[in-house]
Amino acid sequence: MSLEDYERHYASLSDSGCDSVSVPAACVAFSGEEEKLHYIPIRVLGKGAFGEATLYRRTEDNSLVVWKEIDLNCLSDKKRRDVMNEISILSILQHNNIIAYFNHFMDKNTLLIELEYCNGGNLYDKINQQKGQLFTQEVVIWYLYQIASAVAHIHKAGVLHRDIKTLNIFLTKTNLIKLGDYGLAKKLGSEYSMAETCVGTPYYMSPELCQGEKYNFKSDIWAMGCVLFELLTLTRTFDATNPLNLCVKIVQGNWTMEVNSDVYSPELIKIVYACLDQDPEKRPTADQILDEPVISCIRQLSTVSETSVAVVTTRSREVYFWGGGKFTPQKLDMFKGGSSAQQVCAGETHFAVVTVEKELYTWSVQGGAKMVGQLGHGDQASYRQPRKVERLQGKAIRQVACGADFTACVTDEDQMYMFGSDYYGCIGVENEMGMEVLEPVLLEFFAERPVRQVSCGDNHVVVLTHRGDICSWGCGEHGRLGLDCEDDFSSPMLVEVPKGASIDSVYCGSDGTFFLTESGRVLACGNNEQNKLGLNQGITGIKNHPGEVWNIQILPYTCLSLLLKQLARFKIQVISPGKTHTAAIDERGRLMTFGSNKYGQLGVKDFKKHLGVQLLLGPFGGKVVSKVSCGDGFTIAATEDNQIFAWGNAGNGRLGMPADRGFGSEVCPALPRPIFGSLHHVPDLSCRGWHTILIMEKVLNSKTIRSNSSGLSVGSGEKFTFLLLNDPKNVREHLNHTHIVHHGISRCAHCVPALVCDEIGVPMVDLPILVISDKCQLNCMVLGCEHKCQKRMLSPHATLVESVTDSLVRDMHTSSLLEIIL
Repeated sequence: MSLEDYERHYASLSDSGCDSVSVPAACVAFSGEEEKLHYIPIRVLGKGAFGEATLYRRTEDNSLVVWKEIDLNCLSDKKRRDVMNEISILSILQHNNIIAYFNHFMDKNTLLIELEYCNGGNLYDKINQQKGQLFTQEVVIWYLYQIASAVAHIHKAGVLHRDIKTLNIFLTKTNLIKLGDYGLAKKLGSEYSMAETCVGTPYYMSPELCQGEKYNFKSDIWAMGCVLFELLTLTRTFDATNPLNLCVKIVQGNWTMEVNSDVYSPELIKIVYACLDQDPEKRPTADQILDEPVISCIRQLSTVSETSVAVVTTRSREVYFWGGGKFTPQKLDMFKGGSSAQQVCAGETHFAVVTVEKELYTWSVQGGAKMVGQLGHGDQASYRQPRKVERLQGKAIRQVACGADFTACVTDEDQMYMFGSDYYGCIGVENEMGMEVLEPVLLEFFAERPVRQVSCGDNHVVVLTHRGDICSWGCGEHGRLGLDCEDDFSSPMLVEVPKGASIDSVYCGSDGTFFLTESGRVLACGNNEQNKLGLNQGITGIKNHPGEVWNIQILPYTCLSLLLKQLARFKIQVISPGKTHTAAIDERGRLMTFGSNKYGQLGVKDFKKHLGVQLLLGPFGGKVVSKVSCGDGFTIAATEDNQIFAWGNAGNGRLGMPADRGFGSEVCPALPRPIFGSLHHVPDLSCRGWHTILIMEKVLNSKTIRSNSSGLSVGSGEKFTFLLLNDPKNVREHLNHTHIVHHGISRCAHCVPALVCDEIGVPMVDLPILVISDKCQLNCMVLGCEHKCQKRMLSPHATLVESVTDSLVRDMHTSSLLEIIL
């Protein structure tokens, strides 16, 4: 079979809609323009049988995906068939424990396959990391359940994997198993079909493979038994110095050692020996393994993704910090490639960074100072260079927040870890671990309350859960916890917010808290000194004469969350509290400030007191502000046109500019001034005290790659007939459903059924176009009349369409556009 045949074979599988993970291009909703997803390359993961695997970050949701990049010019015909075979197999498999196929693209002669990324490595490495320490039975059962679930699914789809081994079993950091690498997989017609080609990895080859006999799905069960044996013993099932001796040992059933019956139950040991039975007929099926009582109660999860057009952007991403006596930005060289930064956070005494691969790094802002555990490295040392928090190994960190001398972080599993000073009870464990918690501790309080977001003030913590609950604890002075008192609490307490207020995010200042609602309204509690919470109200609301002071009502602090009436006319998107002032961004990208203006930090050209909210329009010349953060008497902001501005107190390097440029300790610019000579995009920014840390990004180049998910072969020379169904709602009774659903798979490798029926869950009215290839020579029963596909089909139920256009789709009042790529 030629490469074009395989591409058409994939087309039939992809467009049939049977089990495809991603929605074909025919199913992409029409919105007036092509759907585009943007990707940024992170690092090369390695090279496989057919090409290079590269890690990418999808900017829309910050998810990580892997692209297998394959140069078709460098492949033999057989390897090309293997590549197309892998796409064909992956496209019909959708399961939680199988590497998800999202899409594939053609970029000239390079084929790119977009796959799920597993950030936990593979099972081979996991076994080696045990260093002789046996897995617990619970872990082995959990792994076995997931592997058997994946194998059962591919076998039900008629797919024989033929290369199951620990290197092809991947893990996430949450210990989810993903079976991958389907380059050698084969589609069998039924459970009784047999294969003959000798493929696979020798250590996992079944006896029938070693003896050159025909084999079937039970050969995969043997390989699965070898994997289970390695999990139980941490050694290979069969080992030898050369392939011949290895085959002899496999055929004789001479495994390397016995499973330790003192550690593992007889039921589990029985399963592994049953999988390694010399007689294939006596080996259990994957479903039978799942039915074993020892593993039948395990649950599973699910995910689905889709895409259409990829915009690949190569960017350089760097981390800089300044302040605390450093007048110029300091670059941190270690945050690049797979360790490039995703989020940054500044504390009073330390910095924290979450990388794109969801690892946490911390370090101190000044060397020599004694730490109290806020770095999470298990000691009180002051590390001047970023260091990975090894105690969180295996945890995918999604967000980090820093207090004055403690740290909080949230995982992808919505769990929360805390470490550092517990003087005010900020660790949230009732002071049970002493005043200094040197390693991350899991907060059991949130085991049943999945955490959505955390924010830290100097000495308090506020958490928003996925259920919409607000919890706070730590120092309660000035009512910053919103608990209607000024008491300190050393464990999370539920906060009551006004009825009808649905909280979207929380932001902690040094001694106050802001609550942002889904409608863009802002609530606040805590210390309102110098109106930094924006709670002071004018009684008249106007000035009667120039220079006359407003008659205002001053609210020094509040223990309950109150609405910021001065911001009620704006739909706020972001709040950034500083030590004495606050900045906010609304939905139009406008920046506003309020609070103290002693150092010109409000950015209004003077150092006077300003009682209300200041809208900064002039200084930015209509620029859209995307990021803002407030420190001790200064403000840093970034705009969508990639400029960075700073204003306020320039002392001790707060503004990131050297003293010889007029930004010395005595100079305080009261208007936003651009810093950095060139343009930089700022994905994240954080200020605290004297310090600033940010991520800066430059676009190096960009290109758009069109999706081939429609499955039609590129440059095949085929011609297609387009038929528009006149009455798709009532045409169901005229169709031979079985033939339509399986038309492209079992009977015709060329015809592409864009019309599918209810059997696969897609309403026919959504896809009223049928596409027929001129290369199909079969007689097909479509719309109740016989025809040959190369002839134009005429029917009272269909109208010939010469071309499919956007206007045609709109005229059909359908939400789907059929995209044909030739």
